[in-house]
Amino acid sequence: MTGTVFDIGYQHYDGPRGGIGRARTAVFKDGLRIALGLGRGPRAKLLPWFFIGTLCLIALVMAMVAGAADRLGGEGTAEQLSLPTHSDFYGIASILLYVFAALVAPELLCRDRRDGVRQLYLVRPLTGSDYVGARWAACLLVMVGAAWLPQCLLFGGLVMGDPKPAEYLAAHWLDVPRFLLSGLAMAAYVTALALLVASFTTRRAYAAVFLVGLFVISTPFTVGMAEELEGATGQWVSMFNLTNIPVHVNDVVFGVTSEITEDAPASKLPATTRVAWYLAWTVGATAALWARYRRASA
Repeated sequence: MTGTVFDIGYQHYDGPRGGIGRARTAVFKDGLRIALGLGRGPRAKLLPWFFIGTLCLIALVMAMVAGAADRLGGEGTAEQLSLPTHSDFYGIASILLYVFAALVAPELLCRDRRDGVRQLYLVRPLTGSDYVGARWAACLLVMVGAAWLPQCLLFGGLVMGDPKPAEYLAAHWLDVPRFLLSGLAMAAYVTALALLVASFTTRRAYAAVFLVGLFVISTPFTVGMAEELEGATGQWVSMFNLTNIPVHVNDVVFGVTSEITEDAPASKLPATTRVAWYLAWTVGATAALWARYRRASA
């Protein structure tokens, strides 16, 4: 009895081994590529870059209107007309950020669940916590970029559009750390809620529609209920308007009430209460997401 040995080229790997840190980084980078459509066809890039471009366009329009007002009407005209600025941007653009998150989060989780890729990740020295942590960080970074980039453009536009750029910069430089902190809060909130919703289904469309519906439905429902009720009860009902939760934090950071929340009864609650409510939703959603994926590797 004879046999034939074929050399099909398999070789033992003797190169460097990066360990779990390298595995986490790989999942994180893959998440960024998926979220932004990098390395994929034009259709995959269309929606994420459309939303980022639209947010930037809103900021540029705000800067041009303010600059035109100051140059035509004299220095300080934009402020006298109460034109929207950094403290108002997140309230104006919040719906776009929510819809953007509703599209990004399902791409990061639902496809892996549907195709069984998550189980392949866990064959490596990765735990469920490592996997979801890397995906969470990737989604957060994308959402932070979508929140910060328009604000940076707005700030640059306001500085260059002012008749005295140096004086404007000296008077408003504190707006930079404020919109960075507020944008981080907004990004963490939408990341936590969007990924938690996406973790319950394998269908990206279902997750996206449910999340958008959650934000859209909560607004008229809580507004109507808060109008019927008075005092502290109406204020707390207003706090369940999911769209406004991070905008209230924005108001606390800037020390003003934005146009979006000025009529909301919740804006009368103490700043510590509004921040604590935001933390409860953000941290709670993140913890629930972690618990779901931690069990996956148990």
